[in-house]
Amino acid sequence: MGCDASGLAGLPPAQRALLEGARLLVAPARLQEQLAQACGQAELLSSERPELLLPRLRQALDGGEPAVVLASGDPLWFGIGRLLVQELGAAALRFHPAPSSLQLAFARLGRPWQDARWISLHGREPEPLAAALQQRPPALAVLTDPGRGGADAVRRILRASGLEAAYGLWLCERLGHGAERVQRLAPQAPLPADLDPLHLVLLIAEPPPPPADPAALPLFGLDDGLFLQHDDRPGLMTKREVRIQLLADLELPARGVLWDIGAGVGSIGLEALRLRPALQGWFVEQRGGGGALIAANAQRLGVVPAGVVEGRAPGALAELPDPDRVLLGGGGRERGAVLAAVLERLRPGGLVVVPLATVEALAELRPLLERAGLAVRVAQHQAWRGAPLADGTRLAPLNPVLVLVARRP
Repeated sequence: MGCDASGLAGLPPAQRALLEGARLLVAPARLQEQLAQACGQAELLSSERPELLLPRLRQALDGGEPAVVLASGDPLWFGIGRLLVQELGAAALRFHPAPSSLQLAFARLGRPWQDARWISLHGREPEPLAAALQQRPPALAVLTDPGRGGADAVRRILRASGLEAAYGLWLCERLGHGAERVQRLAPQAPLPADLDPLHLVLLIAEPPPPPADPAALPLFGLDDGLFLQHDDRPGLMTKREVRIQLLADLELPARGVLWDIGAGVGSIGLEALRLRPALQGWFVEQRGGGGALIAANAQRLGVVPAGVVEGRAPGALAELPDPDRVLLGGGGRERGAVLAAVLERLRPGGLVVVPLATVEALAELRPLLERAGLAVRVAQHQAWRGAPLADGTRLAPLNPVLVLVARRP
């Protein structure tokens, strides 16, 4: 039987009747006193000692004794229900769930949660949370483990991911209790000194605020969370560590023409314009709405692209001026044709930089560059980000990236 933080007071009459008719009651420590007062004739056991509990429950089943096990929320969702099914069999059990903590949390915010993801940190390492954040879910619920840092650990992982500006962090304490508390925590605000151990964290994606002064931003290597994203594909952008490497590989000239093909949200090309303001940056993105998003990010960073083209390469390249530098980040199955079109237009001394996710793509594109007479080099880059682990730091890996760099004589 599930209940919220209010304990027995929140149980409906039918479940209260089952409770009062039980000969054996099992409950966590926080409910023991309430049960002793309400059902003093029943035998009372703690659910925190399963090695003692399970033999007694088997005995009750064999003897036909009515028994009730109380748990928080839904017993079958990260609760004792899994253990009971495993040890006693589903046929011997009837479940009466209460709303889960996630349901209550989203209900308090008044936000639909069918698009939400959730992560449990109870007794678990932090890597799944770091990995989930890289996919930029619209909403992420985190079941915290106070013994491993609780909400503070979540906040440190969010900060290490460079996404603190992209999410509102909500603390949800004692949900269902008369003294429940739900509050949004500002990025620089300290955690409440009286934060209840019974809490979870909601991370709700929100447009990051525009920089107060774009000129005051770091010269390059901006946090991932600074860029506006597509709502339905929020994680589809080049991560900061890879961006820094690609900007170096482009060897940006003071003047000239840069093509950013498959520009996504424009992160690499826009950072290039911050480094080289006199460079002409042309952005090509096939996704509908991509042009408006790139323009909005350009305004946030205080740069002005020479042009943004919504269309599919290679056709969309026809009206662009010949390039001195090309970043080829898209193309999909047509990337060979796109690269061929680039090589027809690349100026003498020009550079092509191609980040790749698979070795098959490397095998496809490298011969095209070499046959065209370009000097080619290949590198693989792997980065890790620190994530809290108990009292220390563990390194969580990002996806490795292969990079083709080719120069025309």
